[in-house]
Amino acid sequence: MARLTLPRVAMSLVGALLLAYAFAIAPGAGGSPPAPSDRVAVRDPSPPPSPSPSSPAPSPEVFPPAEKVFIGIATKEGPHDFTPVEAFTTTAKYHPQVMLFGSGWATDTFDRSLFDAISDRGMLPMLAWEPWDYRLDEEAREKGAARGTIDRLRSRQPDYRLSHITRGDFDDYLRSWAEGIKALDYPVAIRFAHEMNGNWYPWCETANGNRPGDYVRAWRHVHDLFESAGATNVIWVWSPNARWDGSTPKLETLYPGHDYVDWIGISGYYGMGAFSKYRSFDAIFKETIGEIRAFSAKPIVITETAASDIAGRKAEWITETFRLLPEHAGIIGLIWFEVNKERDWRIVSSPAVSAAFARAVADPRYQFTWSPGLLPRTELAD
Repeated sequence: MARLTLPRVAMSLVGALLLAYAFAIAPGAGGSPPAPSDRVAVRDPSPPPSPSPSSPAPSPEVFPPAEKVFIGIATKEGPHDFTPVEAFTTTAKYHPQVMLFGSGWATDTFDRSLFDAISDRGMLPMLAWEPWDYRLDEEAREKGAARGTIDRLRSRQPDYRLSHITRGDFDDYLRSWAEGIKALDYPVAIRFAHEMNGNWYPWCETANGNRPGDYVRAWRHVHDLFESAGATNVIWVWSPNARWDGSTPKLETLYPGHDYVDWIGISGYYGMGAFSKYRSFDAIFKETIGEIRAFSAKPIVITETAASDIAGRKAEWITETFRLLPEHAGIIGLIWFEVNKERDWRIVSSPAVSAAFARAVADPRYQFTWSPGLLPRTELAD
C-alpha cells in the first residue's frame, strides 16, 4: 500500500475540488447547463479591434535616387585593367557608379568575368555593343590616316549592314549574349550601335549601304531577341551624337520607340572637330536635348563627354559644365571619357583639371553608391 505523505494528501484535495467544479459550475459536453443569471447582458459599445493591416511593401530603391545624378567612367582598357579607374578615383576623390566599356561583334564573345569585375567594384556595367570589326579602325590609325579617311574606311563593312542584322545573320551570336546577360544577378545597360546619326560607323543609316528605317528595324530585332530569351535585366540605351550642324538626320526618324528604350544617351565633346572653339555644355548639348524632348520624356544620360585643353580652358569647361548640369532636370547621369586618344581627355591631365573635377563631383547630388539590387530609374518623376 502506498504510504500517505503530505504532498500526496495535498494532491488528493486539489483533485477533489477540481472534480466538484466540473460538475457543479463549469458547463461541459453532456453536463447540465448553468443556471440562468438575473443579469442582463450589455453589448460592449466599442467594436472589436480590427486586425491591423499588413504594412505596405517598401518601394524599391531606384538608381539613381531622386534628385541625384550618377558619374560614370569610360577607359580604353575597360574591365581588363582597372589602373586608369583607380587613378581617376584617387584624383577625383570620387568613386564612379557606372563603367562604360566597348565590345565589337567581330572578335568578342560574352565573358561574364568582365561584367562581374565591374559590378564587384560597385559600378553598373554599361556595354557599348558595336556591330563591326574595330580592327579596321585600329589599322587605319596605326598607318597615320587622316580622320576623314579613318571614318570612311571603318564605315564600309558590308557584312555588318543593318539589314543583315534584321534578317537574322547574327541571331546565334545575339542569343549567346542574351543568355549570358540573363544569368547575371544584376542589371546591365546596353548602349547598342551608338552615334547612329553620324556617318563614321557601319551601322549609321547614311553609310555602308544602309537605308532609311534600317536602324530602327535592327534595334527592335536585337531588343526582341533578348526579350524572347528572358534577358529582362537589360537597360536599353539609345545614344545619338550631339547635333553638330543642320545636315544630320532628324533624331526622331532613328528612335526605336518608348517600348524599346529605357535611357537616352548623348555623346558630345569640347575640343576637337566641330567643337574645337570654346563651346559650353549647353552650346554642345542643349539643341539636341530640346530635339529629343519633342518626342521622348525618357531619362537622359550624357554617355560620352570630356574636354581637351587645346585652348587652355579645360578646367574652366569642367567647372561651367557642372554649374549648368542641374538646370537639366531630365539628365540622370554623365560618363567621362577618361582616355588619351587624339586629345588627352583625362581629368588626370593636369593638377588644375583634376582640382576642378574633384570640386565639382564633391557636390552632394553626386554622392551615393550603386548596388546590384537597385532598380534602374527608367521614367522621370512628375
